[in-house]
Order: sequence, then C-alpha cells, then structure tokens
Amino acid sequence: MPRFILCFLALLLPRGFAQMPSPTAPPAANPHKHTLKATPKTVAWGYYDASAAPVLRIHSGDSVEFETLLTNSPTGLEKAGLPPEQVQQNLRDIYKEVTDKGPGGHILNGPVYIEEAEPGDTLEVRIQKIDLAIPYAYNAFGINRGFLPEDFPYRKMRIIPLDRDRMMAKFAPGIEIPLHPFFGSMGVAPPEAYGRIDSAPPGIHAGNMDNKELVAGTTLYLPVHARGALFEIGDGHAGQGNGEVDITALETSLTGTVQLLVHKGTQQKYPRAETPTHYISMGFHQELYEATRIAVREMIDFLATEKKMSREDAYMLISVAGDVDITELVDGNKGVHVMLPKAIFKN
Repeated sequence: MPRFILCFLALLLPRGFAQMPSPTAPPAANPHKHTLKATPKTVAWGYYDASAAPVLRIHSGDSVEFETLLTNSPTGLEKAGLPPEQVQQNLRDIYKEVTDKGPGGHILNGPVYIEEAEPGDTLEVRIQKIDLAIPYAYNAFGINRGFLPEDFPYRKMRIIPLDRDRMMAKFAPGIEIPLHPFFGSMGVAPPEAYGRIDSAPPGIHAGNMDNKELVAGTTLYLPVHARGALFEIGDGHAGQGNGEVDITALETSLTGTVQLLVHKGTQQKYPRAETPTHYISMGFHQELYEATRIAVREMIDFLATEKKMSREDAYMLISVAGDVDITELVDGNKGVHVMLPKAIFKN
C-alpha cells in the first residue's frame, strides 16, 4: 500500500479511549469538510431526539465547521445593556421563525447524520478548532435556578466584554478571566424509546455536559444509540468554573470545527473523553453521589479494558493518581468527571 495512504489511514485510527477491538468505519475516499450555519432551518431548539430529521448528512472521517449561537433572546440581551446592533441577525431570525421548541432552551446546531453510524458503535468527536464569534458573553441567574436559588430569588444578567486579541474576559474593573472556549453541549440522539428529551440534563447521550476540559485539541467518545448518531452541538462558553454554580458560564456564540469518525461495534455504554494530557470518564445523575459512582466505575472499566489492569489495581490507581471533579451542579442531572494523567503510563 502506498505510504501516503498508510499515513492518511493512521490519522483516522482510534486513539486513547478509542483503542477498541472493533475497526474504524472505512472513511470516505475523499473526506469532506462541511459548513453548517446556524439558521432557523438548521437548529434543534432544546432537544435531542432519535426521530429528528437531519439537517446535514456526512460520512465517517468528514469534518464540519459549525456556527453556534448563545442561548438567550435578543430582548434579554438588550435589556441587559447590549446595544441592539450587536445582537446577531441570525439569533433574531431564529427567535422569530422557529416554532418547534423545547422542552429545553438550548439552541443546538444539527442534527448531523453520519451515514456509517449504527446503535452499538462509538462516535469519535475530534475537536479541532474553536473560535469566538462575537466580542461579548453574558452570565445570568434567575428565580428557582442555579445551585443557591434560596439565596438569590430574583434575576440578574451581566454582559461581559471579551478581548479576543488577549483572550481575556473583562468581568469587572480589576477582574479579568482567561478564556478557554468550549461547547457546553455536544451529543447524539438518545435511544428511540426515550422520545424527545430535554437538552438541559446530560446523560448517556452526553448533551449538556458543560465540561470545560473539552477545548480545541481534545476528543470526545460517544456511544451511538440511533441510526446515523444524529450529532448536535451548541451552548458555547468562552470559559467556565467547575460546578457552573449560578447555571450559566461565559455564555457566547462560537464557531468550531470537529471531525466525526465511527468505530464499529464497540458497545460503549457511556460518554468518555481525552485531552492531550488526561483520560476523562464521566457520570451524570440527579444525585451527586450517584454521578460520582458512575464516573469512578467508568474509569475503572476503561483501565480494565484498555490498560489490561485488574479492577482492584484500577480502583487503587484512581485513588492515588486520579482527580474526581464536579463538572456541574445545576442541569437537573449533576455531572462528575475523573481526570487521570496519561504521563503515569510509561508504555
């Protein structure tokens, strides 16, 4: 086989968490790069659904540049002090024209149908690039929302300027926050029996994970539950603290490019991820304790399956080298993730 073909195929082979016994689906002969703008015809407002009609069809190995929008209304932004001319026109169009909404509130781009994906496969999402689309973000809390609703039984919203040259948020005089943009929500359709589900609680479909580790250069591995996977993305964040305690981050519009690859017959059960330096397992549940149990067990399963460790040794390794972090506390299901450094493995 010619060397250039071998090199090309090597780029598409599984890595890290995707070191699975099943093969990668044969990539398209000439992988394509697609662009999906955020318009009234390309967004799923507040849901993941196995019966949703795809707005784009691609093949394993293709990449998509997504335009995504923040999740707030033009009216809300203007009331918070944003000049009307800074409200994106497509946000106005979507609020005016989209009538099929809910039960959640996120404006997600998609769904994207990957031709080779079937239930029992894994969808590898390589996050190649994320750019800020606008020079501002917002943060807000509201009545009966967030982690401390009894302490803040009212609404408040702040427009936060973003310095895209310095990659800093100007939160307040004398307070600047480094920017690390990521998509709060990336997911696939749940099993068909679930019907249309709310975009807010994360789950086995991933969705609204709000995991600030998933920046450009990281990879997400999602179990496929429905034909075509039906990938959706949105809820752009310029930055966030673990916990996301008031229910929002530095909410903003992002443009990002991801490559989507299918691994056949893996029977993966739960979302996983990896960064250049860490393996990440996740757990989602209404109870924080149960979410933590899921995340730790998922890391044990990874170490037993991929690193060929005994479950006892895996349990010990997580205790001495892993970090168990709260992802978010405010989306119905709590999120917990375990970070295990790659550097501890010498082969």
